[in-house]
Amino acid sequence: MTALYEDIIFGPVHSRRLGLSLGVNLLPLHSKLCSFDCIYCECGWNGDHAGSRRFNSREDVHSHLDAVLRRMVADGTPPDVITFAGNGEPTMHPDFAAIIDDTIALRDAVSPTSKVSVLSNATQIGREDVRRALMRVDNNILKLDSAFDETVRLVNNPCGLYSVERTVADMALFEGRFIMQTMFLRGEYNGRAIDNTTEREVAAWLDIVARLRPQKVMVYSLDRDTPCHTIEKVGHDELQRIARRVEMLGIECQVA
Repeated sequence: MTALYEDIIFGPVHSRRLGLSLGVNLLPLHSKLCSFDCIYCECGWNGDHAGSRRFNSREDVHSHLDAVLRRMVADGTPPDVITFAGNGEPTMHPDFAAIIDDTIALRDAVSPTSKVSVLSNATQIGREDVRRALMRVDNNILKLDSAFDETVRLVNNPCGLYSVERTVADMALFEGRFIMQTMFLRGEYNGRAIDNTTEREVAAWLDIVARLRPQKVMVYSLDRDTPCHTIEKVGHDELQRIARRVEMLGIECQVA
């Protein structure tokens, strides 16, 4: 069953990709606010969780994170990572850049061994303030699930204008200082077949990886409940075969 995050700070959880992760939710607590409506989102469909469009304030984020981080450090269990995720796309927050500044300062003062990560769908990286903030975090994790607009429309359901070409051009502005994250899956949605593991899909995606040369690539598949029940998980062995092709480009690839 999909579910929303009901607090500004959530976890910590043991992340497949990041270790002991303390989550930060900048989005509304009782509704979802995202520029994608992914068929695999653990928070469910945007339309099923419509409601308040009020972002959590910069002040509330700082005070809540400060309290939890200090408690974890006092208990001897500082998080490996402070991760911005939650009920939608964190970079949509109007004070995103300032919140990142606050978080880095707080991390440096209270838990200097913790890294700061942002999980983003990359729809806002055309904004200079967002790019500048993402360049300051330890793990700037940007999503690209396909090299083809048609597949992105099926899998990610972007809201408004979106093109892979434009997104890749914006990713190139980071000059490799980001982690590319890709969900691999297959199945069908609204009567249309979906499979981004075909040779056509993987070859085109690898071309983009080769062009952008991110510092790392993360490939993964379904692990939690999804709003669409006609999609299937891709097995670990298949993900490993894709990862080896990334590694042949001289780029680290993590399989989750």
